[in-house]
Amino acid sequence: MKLCVFQGTFNPIHNAHIRVADYIVNHYNFDKILFIPAYNPPHKHCDLAHSNDRLEMVKLAVSDYPKFEVSDIEYRRGGKSYTYLTILELYKLYNPEGNINFLIGTDAFKHLESWYEFDKLKELVKYIVFVREDNFTNSKYDYLKDKGVDFEIQPLSYKDISSTELREKIQKGEDISQLVPKKVEEYIKEHELYKNK
Repeated sequence: MKLCVFQGTFNPIHNAHIRVADYIVNHYNFDKILFIPAYNPPHKHCDLAHSNDRLEMVKLAVSDYPKFEVSDIEYRRGGKSYTYLTILELYKLYNPEGNINFLIGTDAFKHLESWYEFDKLKELVKYIVFVREDNFTNSKYDYLKDKGVDFEIQPLSYKDISSTELREKIQKGEDISQLVPKKVEEYIKEHELYKNK
């Protein structure tokens, strides 16, 4: 199985997440993209009271895509959601063909060296990095190749969406119907998420 992992806080998941995954699964002909919401991300503050809401919204967002799947692996493990531990478990569960591919934005990729067990993790995955910054140059992360990180850059051909800005729009009562899948919008309204900071 050619497996690609898309891990993130997904707070909330939005259309740009879905578009980039849809492009990647077809461009690389992956058998599956596994969405893994982080239960307790080590590099971001997330209200754990809403962790299950984030998981449910990802399930709703990917439900119409046959090659997309959601894993609650980090919820079942509990504690801090360290990618290295998750990847080790995935090798046992899926027996993938070659290294697991790992979809990641440049906003997270630039902090890669600070991740738990960075040196061991880089041996286990190939990173597919989508550009989330202005004035990007392909040579910007060449120093990571010198450190043995296997990756390639994929530009985004559409407008990116910031989850932070999305939450702010919800707090202000602005229309988000063009930014998130309809099922996710309905879930946010029904559960009155992101109304308070």
